[in-house]
Amino acid sequence: MNTAALTGIGMTSQRTRTRMVERLRAQGIGDARVLHAMGLVPRHIFIEQALANRAYDDTALPLGFGQTISQPYVVARMIELLIAGRELGKTLEIGAGCGYQAAILGVLSKQVFAVERIAPLLARARDNLKQIKLSHIRLKHADGNLGLPEAAPFDTIILAAAAAAVPQTLLAQLAPGGRLIMPLGSAEQVISLVERSASGFVETRFDAVRFVPLLPGVE
Repeated sequence: MNTAALTGIGMTSQRTRTRMVERLRAQGIGDARVLHAMGLVPRHIFIEQALANRAYDDTALPLGFGQTISQPYVVARMIELLIAGRELGKTLEIGAGCGYQAAILGVLSKQVFAVERIAPLLARARDNLKQIKLSHIRLKHADGNLGLPEAAPFDTIILAAAAAAVPQTLLAQLAPGGRLIMPLGSAEQVISLVERSASGFVETRFDAVRFVPLLPGVE
């Protein structure tokens, strides 16, 4: 992709992206690191060209295969909760999708691993991340329920799909002092942040959200 396509024009321009960042700030996102990353990554290259004029709207958009790219506020909110008072460190993303959230994480951490169960989406994520030269993000076609035990433990784990309970396999891969965040629930979902302390796991619940379900297996 050429430089002009990455920069965008009109509704995909840097000016539009800057307006998105200002909207996130007005919605309560205050971490300068997160806002910088959201402004740096061109969201429009991660979605279908037909939807490019909606790339910087605060809404989830379809990716095909029954999946969506999360709305910018939710991406920013979850990452801000993860990074508050610390660095992300070694990070695992469950549900890479098109690679957008992995790209935001890649701006904020030098060690990012992302797994995706749907092979065509993983291929798309790989191509998208190459375009913006984030080659340090390691992608794998795998069942997100299993995490990535060969690379564990992780300081940060983020799930882009909802489950009725926090998968124990992922908690086992969380480093001491680490944080895991995910949409928790089925009919009703909330953002759940789990921190691993010396005495065990501590969960805190935040905003209501709506995500696709975390499914087993690979496709």
